[in-house]
Amino acid sequence: MSINRVNITGNLTRDPELRATQSGTQVLHLGVAVNDRRRNPQTGNWEDYPNFIDCVMFGTRAEAIQRYLKKGTKVAIEGRLRYSSWERDGQKRSKIEVVVDDLEFMSSRQDGGQQGGYAPQGGYNQQPQPQSNYGAAPQPAQPQGSSYQAANPSVPVQTPPAADVYDEDIPF
Repeated sequence: MSINRVNITGNLTRDPELRATQSGTQVLHLGVAVNDRRRNPQTGNWEDYPNFIDCVMFGTRAEAIQRYLKKGTKVAIEGRLRYSSWERDGQKRSKIEVVVDDLEFMSSRQDGGQQGGYAPQGGYNQQPQPQSNYGAAPQPAQPQGSSYQAANPSVPVQTPPAADVYDEDIPF
């Protein structure tokens, strides 16, 4: 049995690049910097060493999410590794990249100085949760001013639940 799952959290190293295949499939290429922390042998201090990971996302989600990503955006990515090899100018080349299954934003617009980010200046708008619906699934708060969800209702947007959602649902 083999398991091919990858979870990384880091910052985008460049603005994502959206392309399309000849058949029309959207392909989004992005780079993520993930720090590795290790001790410097000369000084004995802990230092961050960056790892640069190439990631790729396919389909209509790639096209929709590209508008909200900029260099410096902090993201969490879940996906799988894919090995590719090719020949260029008589030399064999290869790389391993992450095929993105899920991407979650981890920074708001003001964190990265982004224009057109996914969250308004005030963060998430906390919606009051109904108190009488015991057993009903809590509804997550929606970001204010998000045109992404309205334009793409079939694509789920992950938002954190209100802080007090779970306290009311515990029966003891």
